[in-house]
Amino acid sequence: MTTTTSTTNPANGATRTEYAHEHGPRLALAERLPGFYRAMVRLETEAAKGLDPTLYHLIKIRASQINHCAFCIDMHSKDALAEGESVERIVQLSAWEESRHFYTERELAALALTEAVTVLTDGFVPDEVYAKAAAHFDEDELARVIAGITLINAWNRIGVTTRMTPGQYKK
Repeated sequence: MTTTTSTTNPANGATRTEYAHEHGPRLALAERLPGFYRAMVRLETEAAKGLDPTLYHLIKIRASQINHCAFCIDMHSKDALAEGESVERIVQLSAWEESRHFYTERELAALALTEAVTVLTDGFVPDEVYAKAAAHFDEDELARVIAGITLINAWNRIGVTTRMTPGQYKK
């Protein structure tokens, strides 16, 4: 196990922090299966059509938090910030149920659906979660939200399995 250490340069007194060792990626999936990767990107593009980008960023970040996909958390947080999302809303996203006042009722319904679809510990999406989402989105929007949730979960599984490294992404 690597630990974080700090060293001081005697010449100038500056402190330098050495962070834990970063693992490398296991497999470059996009290089090995370019057709599959392009198909995933096309699916993503189709799902995002007509979906509020702010909402979609929240969905992608929250699912990535649940799935522990550090690469996707990094990517989608940077994208959301670049498009004007607040740091505060992104930070509070991991505790959205206790921070409801940061989000609209529509966003809360999408986040609840994101958690239900992502976790599936009960083997199904509860009727009340689905009904609440259905009350906030028309059927086309709801279909896009479900498609978006499904896609980010697929991307998360790729990222976690192949150990895509966070911190490298630039928009």
